[in-house]
Amino acid sequence: MGNSEAVARSGRQSPVTIAPSKRKAPPERNAARSRRLIAVLAPLILLSITLAVVIGPVEIAPLTVWEIVFGKVTGAEGNWSNAQANIVWLIRFPRVLLAGVVGAGLAVIGVVMQAVTRNPLADPFLLGISSGAALGAVSVLLIGVFAGLGIFALSVGAFLGAMLAFVLVFSLALQQGRLLPTRMILAGVAASFMFSSVTSFITLSDDSSGAARRVLFWMLGGLSGARWEDLTLPALALVLGIIYLMGQSRALNALIIGDETATTLGIDVHKLRRRLLVVTSLLTGLIIAVSGTIGFVGLMMPHIVRLIVGTDHRRVLPVSLLAGALYLIWVDVIARTLFAPEEIPVGIITSFCGAPFFLWLMRRSKGAL
Repeated sequence: MGNSEAVARSGRQSPVTIAPSKRKAPPERNAARSRRLIAVLAPLILLSITLAVVIGPVEIAPLTVWEIVFGKVTGAEGNWSNAQANIVWLIRFPRVLLAGVVGAGLAVIGVVMQAVTRNPLADPFLLGISSGAALGAVSVLLIGVFAGLGIFALSVGAFLGAMLAFVLVFSLALQQGRLLPTRMILAGVAASFMFSSVTSFITLSDDSSGAARRVLFWMLGGLSGARWEDLTLPALALVLGIIYLMGQSRALNALIIGDETATTLGIDVHKLRRRLLVVTSLLTGLIIAVSGTIGFVGLMMPHIVRLIVGTDHRRVLPVSLLAGALYLIWVDVIARTLFAPEEIPVGIITSFCGAPFFLWLMRRSKGAL
């Protein structure tokens, strides 16, 4: 059996550390489910984008929304008011698209982290990556670190903070060259508290009256004030990242089985983990730079998707991307409409939904933790 075929078959396994379901569907059925899900999720996301832009204190017809978008892209004139055009093009549409990009990115990051660590509880929030990225972002906002980089300063600061956190947690979780899942979680919790305490110290040391409010944004997560320029880097990183990760899907299948299996198939495990570390840290940093720390999306979406389509990353990655985008679009709609005109931080809602899921997952995975 060739290497590629062996790795592909490894995607049909369901290690208890990754997949909470104990019942295995045939690979052909999982593949068919995956195709059906993608066929349903893609138009559902388009419909959700339309409805999310329509929903708000000012009523705008769905057809008018796309007429405005088409007019702004092509320069065509239409029968709409300037107020409607500003609401759709400058306020709601970029915010909805950003919610989709952030949700998709966090879900994909969760998939990769759970494969790299072989731990079902791994995600940027629980492993301290979000706290590290938030520290980097707050350092840019309040101290002026990387100020010379202009509009890229926030993204660079968040990326470096995420990278520092992941390297720290990853190194602490290694014991005699082996990655221990329990140590990974404990190291992530410790790193999260450490970075959060440094962030609090920076905030308290700042004399500006708006410092606490700005830091609170990063701690709770939110998409208010989204602009078109906020979409560029996260969207580009997500597109390039998913292309690269899809190319590594067979290697990820082998990785979740075990380092020994991956090595026998010709995969340099340590080199692969380092590359995945850079990719996930970059995505995490760029996403948190525009959204703050939104937790549990990267924990929930991959597991829900695996329950439906199995553990093969050729299916899990694209379906998780679409599911994460759809999920956060509607979470953001709830955040801005539930107590309108006041907004709830998006991170509060994702944590409210994610905490019970986390407890359920711990119970289902107790034999592997």
